Amino acid sequence: MKQGKIVGFFLMLLLSGVVACQQRIQMTSETINEAEVLHNNQEKLTQLIIYDVFNPPVASRIYSYASLASYEAIRFGDSSYPSLITQLHGFDSLVMPHKDKTYNYTLAATKAFFTVVRKVTFSVDSLDAYENGVYARFHAQLDDSTYQRSLSFGESVGNLVLKRAAKDNYSRTRGMPKYLGSSESGNWRPTGPDYMDGAESHWSEMKTFVLDSASALTLPPPPAYSNDKESVFYKQNLELYNACNKLTAEQADIAKYWDDNSLVMEHSGHLSFANKKITPGGHWIGITQIACKKVNADEVKTAQSYALISVALFEAFTACWDVKYKTGYVRPITVIQEKIDPRWFPMLQTPPFPEYPSGHSTITRAAAELLTHLYGDNFAFQDTSNFKYIGMKRDFRSFVHAADEASISRFYGGIHYMNSLAAGAELGRKVSEMMLAKLKIRQ
Repeated sequence: MKQGKIVGFFLMLLLSGVVACQQRIQMTSETINEAEVLHNNQEKLTQLIIYDVFNPPVASRIYSYASLASYEAIRFGDSSYPSLITQLHGFDSLVMPHKDKTYNYTLAATKAFFTVVRKVTFSVDSLDAYENGVYARFHAQLDDSTYQRSLSFGESVGNLVLKRAAKDNYSRTRGMPKYLGSSESGNWRPTGPDYMDGAESHWSEMKTFVLDSASALTLPPPPAYSNDKESVFYKQNLELYNACNKLTAEQADIAKYWDDNSLVMEHSGHLSFANKKITPGGHWIGITQIACKKVNADEVKTAQSYALISVALFEAFTACWDVKYKTGYVRPITVIQEKIDPRWFPMLQTPPFPEYPSGHSTITRAAAELLTHLYGDNFAFQDTSNFKYIGMKRDFRSFVHAADEASISRFYGGIHYMNSLAAGAELGRKVSEMMLAKLKIRQ
């Protein structure tokens, strides 16, 4: 009996060795789609951001640092692509690969990407199986020296990017006073049903990448508060109230599609629960993936696209939040319930920060303009980036068409005035113009 157990044990060892050998042969013969690796990396990050419930401005910071690290590692695979971090504020000098050594730069980019992600997110244990699986695929096809050298280079690039992240004022803003608004007429105050304090009220303190500061771009003030029913202020509330009370099915779908609220609180009697969703920035990271795949962009162009769109999102959020908290403008739900209909609620849950200008309008226009520069106007696509989260997809004629729909969705949802949509789109356009004027970009 004892001898039989020993024989069985050795048979199991032999079988496991055969299986491992077969897996190794399979990975060795596998052709790795290196652009697809980058897409999968970004998708993993989006899932992590959703799980950890990072708010939209913070999510844009995470995407920016991770995507910049990925690009700065992979761009050495094509010398025609310039460094971005040498053109941005606050980065130390470049980390360079050895000229006489071989590297796999997609492997290096993956290591750089996750070196950053593991320091700027929370639930990093969820990355282990995925990240190790990617490394195993590359290890099966590379000699040990190239494999280890690529990982080491990627880690060095990631650490370079993290040095900048450590001094961008993020940690300092975590301890700043909360923003509770004001009870004065026309000023923002927390809104129902959860009456949360203002989110990221000190985001304008963040170190920008391209803009000289968060306040480098300006907007005219929103309409002044007035009780006069003939005033612009009162009329914009009546306009929104009337429109939201007679939404078409298509308009309601548009509002729902672009909600992108990272944490919607649902209430049923005494029961409350949270519904996690993709952030607005994450939605446009998804659209970037769609654009790259449609033109079969190689891995370096793909990495550049993610980096540029991420930076555009961050700069747009920072500029927008600067105006939001300087104006401290009241939300429609507050005015309409006080002046028009006390029982009225918008279709969408009002986010916890001041109204002017629309954040969706700002960041979507900035991203759309950058994508148009990279991939052309009249770039028709089907947006499936939100399908796994809300079961919806939509078709667009161009990136700007998608941005315009995202913008108007906030009016249909009852959380922004039309004037704030126009102001946000203008601010987003200015952000993209500033980036294109200052940065050397390979198209």
